[in-house]
Amino acid sequence: MSALHIAADRLIQAQTSLTPCRPVRELIGQTDQDAAYTVQAQVIQVRVDNGHRVIGRKIGLTSRAVQAQLGVSSPDYGTLLDDMAYADREPIPLGRFLQPRLEAEVAFVLGRDLDVEMANIAEVIRATAFVLPAIEIVDSRIADWDIKITDTIADNASGGAFVLGTTPRKLSAVDLPAVGMVLETDGDVVSSGAGVACLGSPVVAVAWLARALAAQGVALRAGDVVLSGALGPVVPVTGPGGFRARLSGLGQVDAVFTQGEES
Repeated sequence: MSALHIAADRLIQAQTSLTPCRPVRELIGQTDQDAAYTVQAQVIQVRVDNGHRVIGRKIGLTSRAVQAQLGVSSPDYGTLLDDMAYADREPIPLGRFLQPRLEAEVAFVLGRDLDVEMANIAEVIRATAFVLPAIEIVDSRIADWDIKITDTIADNASGGAFVLGTTPRKLSAVDLPAVGMVLETDGDVVSSGAGVACLGSPVVAVAWLARALAAQGVALRAGDVVLSGALGPVVPVTGPGGFRARLSGLGQVDAVFTQGEES
């Protein structure tokens, strides 16, 4: 078995057993992003073969500070599957996660394919049907979040799940760089930020994603959900309870965590 297959199997076993594993960079190296995306694709293919459906993509590492921490200068991306999606206030069982953390984002929902090689901002805007407030639940199969860039890419960009708001907004009605974000729990503000923190604007992040996927022969499709990247610092989830993200011009969305596992 190749090192790439061993890395993929390690991540799959960690998720299946809900037991964090050693970093996979010891198998694929710390800098080979192509190898890491190959591992990610293998893990996702196993999920698809088991009956799950790809419904979109997520963008990570849009924060310059986090990029510097991992020694990279660009974002990364992962895949969204159907069992990762929750609606506003739908109960989310904590038992499905290993080390969950939260970040508030702008979610794009595409109304047409975005399949050109060098997608620009205008093409992203034209392809977007609407945007929604979102909370992403990031999670790591790597023990203690001991990750480098190849670890997080291989581990589906540390994807866990996501929650979407239910009131769509047209892009023309929202000044994305100026969107203000506040994330609260029990009335206390635990994170805050703005659209400008996401590569200058979330729409810039989506254009980056479209180009990165096109370079791999993959296109964003009509109906896809795209999580465009964090607007503020990540927040750990330490137990059952609720979090509310308020995004100016977009409304709010609630993530409600319950004890136990998925039924």
